[in-house]
Amino acid sequence: QYRTFFQHYYPSWLNKSKDDSQYAKIWDFGGRSIYHVTHQPFLSANSIYILVFNINQNIHDKLVTRDGHLPNTTYLQSVQEWLTSIISGNSNQDKITATIGNNQVEYSSPIVILVASHGDCIKNKQERMDRFKNFEKELVTMMPRYKSNIYSSRIIFNCNPDDDSQSTRDEREQCSLGLHNIIKSFVQSLPFMRNPIPIRWYIMATILHTSIDTSSSQNQDVSSIINQIRATRVRKIMQTQEIQSLAEDLGLYEGDDELIAMLSYLHDLGEIIFCRNGDEYSIIITDVDWLLRIFRAIIQLQDYQSGILEIQSLYITAIETGKISMKYINHVLAPLELDMKTKRSVINLMETYDILCRIESDNDEENCQYFVPHLLRPDVNPFDLSQYHVSDALYIGYEYDDIPYIPDGIYYCLLSSCLKEWNNTNVELYYRCAKFYLASNYHYIIIKKDNSHIALQYCYQKLDISTSANAIKSAVEISICENRPQDIVKEKLSSLINDRMPKFKEAVIRYYVRCSGCNNLTLVDNDNEPCKGNLVQCRIRGCNKLFESQSGKDWIYLKEEHTNGKINHQIVNQSSDIFKLK
Repeated sequence: QYRTFFQHYYPSWLNKSKDDSQYAKIWDFGGRSIYHVTHQPFLSANSIYILVFNINQNIHDKLVTRDGHLPNTTYLQSVQEWLTSIISGNSNQDKITATIGNNQVEYSSPIVILVASHGDCIKNKQERMDRFKNFEKELVTMMPRYKSNIYSSRIIFNCNPDDDSQSTRDEREQCSLGLHNIIKSFVQSLPFMRNPIPIRWYIMATILHTSIDTSSSQNQDVSSIINQIRATRVRKIMQTQEIQSLAEDLGLYEGDDELIAMLSYLHDLGEIIFCRNGDEYSIIITDVDWLLRIFRAIIQLQDYQSGILEIQSLYITAIETGKISMKYINHVLAPLELDMKTKRSVINLMETYDILCRIESDNDEENCQYFVPHLLRPDVNPFDLSQYHVSDALYIGYEYDDIPYIPDGIYYCLLSSCLKEWNNTNVELYYRCAKFYLASNYHYIIIKKDNSHIALQYCYQKLDISTSANAIKSAVEISICENRPQDIVKEKLSSLINDRMPKFKEAVIRYYVRCSGCNNLTLVDNDNEPCKGNLVQCRIRGCNKLFESQSGKDWIYLKEEHTNGKINHQIVNQSSDIFKLK
């Protein structure tokens, strides 16, 4: 029935497709860092991004939020987070040409347009422009790999809500028109916008999401049929098999490859969210606003003013530990009235993007916990290490020219991945820092984010009994030597970079230590062939100091000191009844 209906109305869609009117979907991601990790499902290389910066704020100053708070991050770090999240996800290095005004602009996708706000705070026009140029210069210096993805509009908006003078209204209109023309030029240059699409894609988009024009009696008939299909076949969250079955029944299916191409195209347009998790089990969100409401409910922890103390304690636990329970999720999602199947599908989607990570335990479904590290606030007190022996830090990362910044989203995904690897619930969290307890090896692994690198340390409890203290020191060092947690973290970080930041998949991940002379991080070339006496030579130009690295000794050169690891293990086994780490 439906197949015959759509074949009959093909001509009407053909006529509608010739309409010259165009529209765009605009998503405001907001500036709060807590939401950065939730952006991944919505990003697309075929989108156009506008980065708005406050021209009245120095790029190296602490970021000031709208409510006047000073989070523990700089304006530059915030911009680096955004640009890295947007640009690094596209591996295509092909250049695209756009005509803006009378100029030919060659760029790489995705394109980010720089626009300034708060121009009203700087009265002198030349000073405003100088600040804009300085912002551009800082971006090029700090993130040279992104130059071809950034377009400087030199547009500066007056944001004073109390200034409604005619001259200001004219200025705003001129700025808006200029930005509109720039966006239009980039849109028209995108290859996927220039290529024609099959009409059946438009029909599927209409069924899955887009509202129908009911101005004519013919469209009333179409709308009635489509509403019937939506009511019986379309859900807010679906799998690829369901979409395929629907397309087949409507006579709109032309093969698996075209189905994936259609879903990717609709994702690029913002009509749906297409989460690739293996073609067979990919997830499709047909109502994007609905998904955003769910993300906000789970991620945005508003101050809990009043209510049942049990729920209040769950809220406090989320802030202090970065962990939320299923009971808490059920509470915050209750107003959305999700059935259990839909709730599980949404949680699976969030786990796919590492927005949250289930903590494996023997608890039932209602009491299970999820690891959500980005919920932690910067004002949460750090853990106290005064009662522990702490190693020097070994750094894992990339050369600055390759990857100048590792975003928080990647770091949080790394923590989730390590949680799955070590599979224990004894994890302490702090802002950009986590401490994993490896019970069988008597020590903790500390993973910190240090801008463009990940810093690793290990620590173990101080004991008064010398025999036990020596035994545990030996056990910990053998564990580091044999299990090499640094290799585990390095491999997982490399895998995440390749998966989430394919633009940099050719970059080589390495170990670094901090030079005792210039205090910069210097590359450790080959951990299997240390210099005599565990010496490291600094590779920083102008330094070249030869120094004994404690972090190298703590992490890389341990194998030389434990050639008789078997005896040390016996000491540990004999002493296991004397000590136990808490």
